[in-house]
Amino acid sequence: MQSADAQTPAAEVDPRRWITLAVLLTAGFMNLIDVTIVNVAIPSLKADFGATSSEIEWVVAGYIVAFALGLLPLGRLGDLVGRKRMFLMGVAGFTLCSALCGLSPTIDVLIAARLAQGFSAAMMMPQVLALVQVTFPDHERGFAFSLFGVTAGLASVAGPLAGGALISADLYDLVWRPIFLVNLPIGLLTILAGWRFIPNVSPSRRERIDVVGVLLGAATVFAIIIPLVEGREVGWPLWCFAMLAAALPLAIAFIVWERHRERIGATQLLPMSLIRNRHFLTGLAMTSSLFAGIPGFFFITAVFLQVGFGYSPLESGVATVPFPVGVFIASLVSGKFGSRAAKARLVAGPLILAAGMTILYAVVLSIGETVSQWSLVLPLFLCGLGMGITVAPLFATILRAVENRDAGSGSGALQSFQQIGGALGVAVSGEIFFRTVGETGAGAGIFREAFGASILFEIGVFLLLAFLSSRLPSGLGERDDRAHAKAPPAPPVEN
Repeated sequence: MQSADAQTPAAEVDPRRWITLAVLLTAGFMNLIDVTIVNVAIPSLKADFGATSSEIEWVVAGYIVAFALGLLPLGRLGDLVGRKRMFLMGVAGFTLCSALCGLSPTIDVLIAARLAQGFSAAMMMPQVLALVQVTFPDHERGFAFSLFGVTAGLASVAGPLAGGALISADLYDLVWRPIFLVNLPIGLLTILAGWRFIPNVSPSRRERIDVVGVLLGAATVFAIIIPLVEGREVGWPLWCFAMLAAALPLAIAFIVWERHRERIGATQLLPMSLIRNRHFLTGLAMTSSLFAGIPGFFFITAVFLQVGFGYSPLESGVATVPFPVGVFIASLVSGKFGSRAAKARLVAGPLILAAGMTILYAVVLSIGETVSQWSLVLPLFLCGLGMGITVAPLFATILRAVENRDAGSGSGALQSFQQIGGALGVAVSGEIFFRTVGETGAGAGIFREAFGASILFEIGVFLLLAFLSSRLPSGLGERDDRAHAKAPPAPPVEN
């Protein structure tokens, strides 16, 4: 793969880039934790509002849908109007919407606030990866991306832990509301630090947004996400399959339109150079595969431990701590490699994930009427190691196919496929798990069987990811490093 990013000459590297990264990681953590923290508040929300299952589902799903729909167009808008501006607007919107969530008087207001919060997250998150892409020189970028793996691992467990702790504390009789209000001081500090330390990278061009591309792209994502999010809850009616089938012609129409925009020399929502790039497309498929495994796994694990074996939300979160510990250790080690041995790590990481899941499957088969937290330590730690090894080279490899001027668009596409993969994984894992439980009744044995069946799906997903990684060209990172010396200079950084 040819290095397409415009590298920053050593003399122009921003000396404050590590402070910038800390700000970006904080925003990313705030978004990731908000996806999971709500799950532990579901019983409290039902009791407080007298809400239906459908309304509660939209508190969770509404955020995901709005986030997924906004990623690609808002990522592209950051390319055109300025990534720092879009990032700060996104963090400000996210913080305000967190306050609205925490102060919501009715379930309808909460759902609306969650939709707006997801849209605000879609404003800031494409800019996060794009700003790392254009701020760090190539030899540091691998380590910078590895820290996103650390952040993701910590957020995956910190959400249930923090949510359980805040709800159990019942601060000032606010019950569930602090899980949203805690974002206010974090968001305000992120805005102030971002305004001070994030560099203003000049947009490469001033052009109009591709409105038709936005509509077609949003319709395509909508046709995929909605059935995956809603399908299991509503029993997979015909309209779910009709929407999924409609996604293909919508995607074709989107590509045809983007090709037309390229011919007339107009800005494209997703540049045709990326659509034609085989390695970028392979990377998107790899992202979907990785995130089809992880969110679905943690969703099912929470149900397995809490409903099947009587764990509290806090106990369930503590039981999964070995996973982020593994992610943390592996991400730090993987980051030291930079872009070296990228392909080898992208193959090894998923294989370790699959091995960890295989051990977990054997553990689950041996479970009796209780689950010991200690029996989960080794397989979850191995899975965390595999995740940490994979994330840094995966993000860095995909974004190397993206020109600096299109970094927001490429980052938006990457995270859109991440959300689609996550929704797909939750849908399939949930269908496998709940169909098994529903057909055979209750009891520890039934939950053991259902969890084991869903783990087999996870193993298959990670083996698929290892296969896709093996199809990448050899010497991937080394070629990018050699190309670095010939890369054009970066866009100017304004003071």
